[in-house]
Amino acid sequence: MTSADASVFETTRPASADYLTRFAASDAGRDYKGRMLDALDLRAGLTVLDAGCGPGADLPALAEAVAPGGTVIGIDRDQEMLDGAAARTAAHPCVELRRGDVHALPLDNAAVDRARTDRVLQHVDDPALALAEFHRVLRPGGRLVMGEPDWDTLAVDHPHSSLSRAYTRHITEQVIRNADIGRQLARLATDAGFRVPDVIPVTQVFRDVRAADRVFGFERTTRRAVEAGYLSEYQAGVWLHHLAHRPFFASATLYVVVAEA
Repeated sequence: MTSADASVFETTRPASADYLTRFAASDAGRDYKGRMLDALDLRAGLTVLDAGCGPGADLPALAEAVAPGGTVIGIDRDQEMLDGAAARTAAHPCVELRRGDVHALPLDNAAVDRARTDRVLQHVDDPALALAEFHRVLRPGGRLVMGEPDWDTLAVDHPHSSLSRAYTRHITEQVIRNADIGRQLARLATDAGFRVPDVIPVTQVFRDVRAADRVFGFERTTRRAVEAGYLSEYQAGVWLHHLAHRPFFASATLYVVVAEA
């Protein structure tokens, strides 16, 4: 990678909270998050769970949607994330924050009317167990809305398509624990006892390499692909140089899945 290429790509991994916050504010983030909020069908007085709430980027919108009289419960296993969420929701007294894990939610049975989880299940040890927990804590007739990518759908334009395929294959095989979770959600939810009335594909298109790099971290991920043997040093240089200097296109599909208890 040349110095000119390096000026295009982030070389330092952002802090997790910063990454989640800025992605929520991006065009791609606002698009699918808006669809998730619509699918939750919130109204005043409901209790809604945000499992894996991170730094709380979505909590204020949830709080506004269930006011007056509603409750928003944000759960995350990372105390630093919860501290950030507390600062972000200080003006919303209806928000409760709890430390916990999606495999064992710190909630009673049938405790919430709505639940959401956003790009969390791609990383967990046991998505099926997490779905069972969501079913346990939702009241009969309650609704769960999930948003998860299918990393096999990541397509990056390059004259040598084999390099793009190698890059994507590295992500699906080495980087993301449950890389194809998006396509699995309807089946896993059905197996957990949910009815799945709707699956909404959201294809995100990127034509600005810098904006895409803020999501995908091309240089950092390519470096890992070289270390793992998916690309040679020469191939990595060719790949990144083209992304940095030629017309850019990438797309990936995320699925918003609606499940009813």
